[in-house]
Amino acid sequence: MVIGCPGSGKSTFSRALYQKTGIPLFHLDMMYWNPDRTTVEKAVFRERLADVIQKDEWIIDGNYGSTIELRLQACDTVIFLDYSPDVCLDGIMKRRGKVRSDMPWTEKEDEEDEQFIEFVKSFDSQSRPMIVELLDRYPQKEVFIFKDREEADRFLDQL
Repeated sequence: MVIGCPGSGKSTFSRALYQKTGIPLFHLDMMYWNPDRTTVEKAVFRERLADVIQKDEWIIDGNYGSTIELRLQACDTVIFLDYSPDVCLDGIMKRRGKVRSDMPWTEKEDEEDEQFIEFVKSFDSQSRPMIVELLDRYPQKEVFIFKDREEADRFLDQL
């Protein structure tokens, strides 16, 4: 599973990992969102996720805090892109206006979601501690924590 703050490049990393390994890739955003920016029912999302984690192999990118532990229980390896908020905010700005295979819509270049930006800015203090605590609960999992894009790129290059 590939996790990290929005804008950290989870989907980009996951696509590169898929290219290197051939392990099937699934994006939580594609399971959760409809093209009209509405969400699927919670039960539908959970069912889609359950169908994927029952497979022999998978790469799943995305956070979705309510499902991290479920995925953590089912995975053998965790990649945590633990980048600074500035790096993640820059990543969000660079992806605007681009078609993405991990989202069912294209974000508009002039779109500014203040609540989303605040979530990214507070990720280190709000979401990161829960992630670290969960990772500590599963010491048998292989966990890679990357602090910058270059470190993650070196990992991919070595595969």
